[in-house]
This record gives sequence, C-alpha cells and structure tokens, in this order.
Amino acid sequence: MTAVEPGPASAPAGSDAGPSGAGAGPSGAGTGVRNGGDLVVETLEALGAKTVFGIPGQHALGLFDAMGRGNLKFVSSRVENNSAFAADGYSRTTGEVGVLFLSTGPGALTSLAGLQEAYATGVPMVVVASQIPLEGLGARRKGMLHQLDDQKASAANVTKSQRLIQHASGIPSAIQDAWTEAISSPQGPVWLEVPQNVLLDPIMVPPVEDALAEAADNPPRVELVREAVKWLSTAERPAIIAGGGTRRGRAEKSLLSIAEKLRAPVICTPGGNGAFPWNHELSLQSWIEDRHMTDLLEDADVLMVIGSSLGEVTSNYFTFEPRGRIIQIDAEPRVLESNRPGLGIRADAGQALAALDASLVVPADARPDWHGTTPEDLVRESLRKVKERLESQDLAKELKFMADIREAVPADMQTFWDMTISAYWGWSCWDAREGQFHSAQGAGGLGYGFPAAIGGAVGLETVGRSAASARVLAVSGDGSAMYSIAELATAKQHNVPVTWLIVDDGGYGILREYMVGAFGKATATELARPDFVKLAESFGVPATRVAPENVGDALKAGFAADGPNVVVVETLLKMFAPTHLDA
Repeated sequence: MTAVEPGPASAPAGSDAGPSGAGAGPSGAGTGVRNGGDLVVETLEALGAKTVFGIPGQHALGLFDAMGRGNLKFVSSRVENNSAFAADGYSRTTGEVGVLFLSTGPGALTSLAGLQEAYATGVPMVVVASQIPLEGLGARRKGMLHQLDDQKASAANVTKSQRLIQHASGIPSAIQDAWTEAISSPQGPVWLEVPQNVLLDPIMVPPVEDALAEAADNPPRVELVREAVKWLSTAERPAIIAGGGTRRGRAEKSLLSIAEKLRAPVICTPGGNGAFPWNHELSLQSWIEDRHMTDLLEDADVLMVIGSSLGEVTSNYFTFEPRGRIIQIDAEPRVLESNRPGLGIRADAGQALAALDASLVVPADARPDWHGTTPEDLVRESLRKVKERLESQDLAKELKFMADIREAVPADMQTFWDMTISAYWGWSCWDAREGQFHSAQGAGGLGYGFPAAIGGAVGLETVGRSAASARVLAVSGDGSAMYSIAELATAKQHNVPVTWLIVDDGGYGILREYMVGAFGKATATELARPDFVKLAESFGVPATRVAPENVGDALKAGFAADGPNVVVVETLLKMFAPTHLDA
C-alpha cells in the first residue's frame, strides 16, 4: 500500500469567520487532488441529486471545493435556516430528496428550525454538515472554532437519525444509507456530519460509479386490512379525514376510489389540502376548523383517518369527540392512537389505501344513511352552513381578497404560505386545483414561505420546467417576511421565478388578534418595518404596492414577468371566528 501524505487538518487560527461559519479557507489546500469532499459529491450525484442548498463555511470548504469539480448546482442562501426551508420546498415540488450543505457549529445550529418543519411534515432530505477535525471530537474543550460538545445531538429532535463519518471510505455507504432512510416512510431529513480533515485529506478510494437507494417497503398487515374492510363495508355513516400522509404517500387515486365506493364524505387537513378533488360531491373541502364539520365527523360510525394524528387543528383544538369507531393509517407508529383509540394501521398511506381499495367490495344494496340524508346532500348542506356562518361575520374584505388571489393564480401553480392570517384562511378555503398547496403547518415556524418557494421554483426548473411554468407564489405577512428578507438576494442572484406577496398589517397580526380576544389588548405585537417596495428594489427585485382590491391584477402582472418580483398589500385582515370555543 502506498503511503499518502495527509492534507491540512484545520484552517488557520484566527481566520475571519462570520457567525455562521463562512470564512477564509484552509491554507495549502491541494488542487486537482481527490479528497473526501469528492466522495460526498460523487455519491450524491450517483444517487440522482442535481441541486444543493446551503452556505459555505470554513470547515466545509473541502466539500465546496469538490462541488466545483462535479455537476451539482448550488443555490447559496443568506441564512442557513432559509437554506433548510429551500431544500424542503425543492423536495415538495419535485418529489426528489432535498440536499443541504451546512458548516459547523453556528451554521449547523441555525438550520434547525427549518429542519423541524421538514421533520414534522415528512419531507425527505439529506443534510451534510461539516465538523471540526477528528482530533477535536469527544467533548474535549480544545478551543477549536465552532466547536460543540456533540453537534449531531443538537439535530436529534429534528431529524430521523444522525451519523458521524470518521473516515473517507465510509462516506459513500453512509450517504447511500441516509438517502434510503430519508425516502423510506415515514420520510424525513437525515443528518450526516463529516470532520474537516476527512473532507480535505487526499483519498485512495476510487471515484463513485453507482449508488443505489430504494425506499424500504412499508405495507399494511393483512389482518388489519381485512378488519378495516369489514368495518368500512358495513358502515352506515363512513367518513374520511385525509391528512398530509395521503399526499406524501401519493394515495390520491386510491382515496378517490374508496370514497366513491363508500359514498363517504372526505375532508382534508391543511397538510392534506389537495388530496381530494375540491368540488367533488363528497368533498367537505378543508373547513376542518368549523364546528359544522366537527359535528359531522363526530357522527360518523366509522371514521378513516389517513396520515394525520388528529392533532390540534384537525381536532378543532381538541374539541373533537368522535362517537364511532376510528381506523387510523400512518407510517409513523408514534402517531397511531396518540389522541384517540382506534384500529391503528402502521403503513405508507399509498400502500395501505391501495390494499384497502383492492379488497373493499361494498354490497350492491348498501345505502349510506345519515339519519335520512344522503351523504351528497349532507356535504352540500354542511358547506352551505359554513358559507352562511362566514357571511354572517364582517369578512367581506377577507373573502374577496382570498378569492381574488385564487382567481389570479394559474390552476397548476404551486403556492407556499407562511404562518400568517392569509395562510390560515388558505388552510380552510384554498382550492389547490392542479397545483399544490404548501405551508409551514408542521412545525409552525415563521419565515417558511419565501425561501421554500425559492427552492420550489429552482426544483421545477431543475426537472425541466420552463421559467414561466416553474413560477411559484409565496405569501407572507410583514412579520414573517422579515425572517427571510435576505433571500431577496438569493432570488435575484439565481433569477428565480417566484412572486412574493407580502400582506403588511404592521405587526404579528394573528397574535394581535389572539391577545385582544384573550386579554382585551395586545402587547409586543406591533412592528416597525421597512418600506418593502424600496427594500426589494434595493436588491434589484421589481416590487409594487397595491390596495387589497387590486391584488389580483398585481399578481397576474408579477406572474407574467421574468425572475423574482414582490407585491405588497398594506391591509389588516381578520380571521373568521373560532368555533371550538362554543363546543
């Protein structure tokens, strides 16, 4: 075996590194010599990765240097949290694995809120973080730049698993295993970290030629399918809740078939929005927070819950008291029966519904009976009651505003919604049509909409869509917009086809509303904010400010333009009155 002279173990002390780890490179780094960073890039490319999000950092420079020798496209965000949101958005629009490169310490930690959203929502991602050199590991306080006692432990709450790679020959297999885990249901982000010297040192490992990652099979148990079919085929008042797992499992076709066989009303959660045709005669749409819908679901004698924990929003803030039997299907075993007892089926939603659909035969003489009402009439009446309730409140501006946005957005456009009043309306009233509805309902962190939309648009371009057909819409409030305002530079740098609607009400609008309702006044919810139009223009991004009644025309103009653009609407929107307080 030929001895190989090791490369530099660390960057020079005292280099100018920013708070997230971007800084000067290691002195004496070799050129034209393959290293551990090349193995990372080669393996990702062999697995099918095309685009990477992140920010360079001192310990990760070997990785970024290697990327310059490969074919991965790199999208550099301005804050690591937004890089995570962008990788999330990329995965949601394309169905591919999002890839994120992070630097050590502050850079890695800054990404965690973004990863929490991906973990909560089940978005497949592979995260590659750098680490301090091997000799600094083990919780010894050597005073190395960015050193943490146990960096990967910090990611344990927001990723499926965490791996430390300590030698170059282990890189391809570790990444391949991480990719397999990320795409296996329940899907989610997987964390890898590679020490600086493992990335930099010359290697003897040959170039990676192929890598195989196949999702682990997650079918339902046969006896559970048989029991569920028995319950459903004899139900008089079956109903279905379609959660986010329905979309992740690509179970829409089977869901439609089962619903039509059973003539079962179907309601979608915010995460499940779009899983069932909005205007179908059995569709309760997404008015999951309305008491009329809660009452209907409580009356079902068999309720099938797909890819949902029956959590806070879906249960109308834990006021939901079902009287019938529950069939709950979820890929995550910890979700099953977490809120209500039932027949728990741990399985991928797509596999589970396909098995149920294949086995479900409803007797020809079966007639669903909701106390003398057909399910189709019940759906129409329930939607009428919701409409009537809304129209009894002073919400004309809000209803028109959301309708104008929907009318302006092309039917197949994907939309990304931050945690803002417009999005909370969207959870209930947005008809995704042929597009997809994406929001941060999983973890509920601010700042998701715009960076996720950037990643989504990049993803659509990466898979071959033209800039015009890759355009997406992001919707934020002024509070959440400030979390991601720096990404205007990213959107401009990469000429990303994203239109950003900022609804500016001068504060944290929903918190203001909550506090006034609970305490009679709001405290610490009002915000000084910039002139968003001038700020966007300072980045070279076209922007316009319009009145609420002109939002549709402004959006249409933005959709017809090239590259990023911003539409600002200064208005105060209200939420519809909560119904769970009357339960």
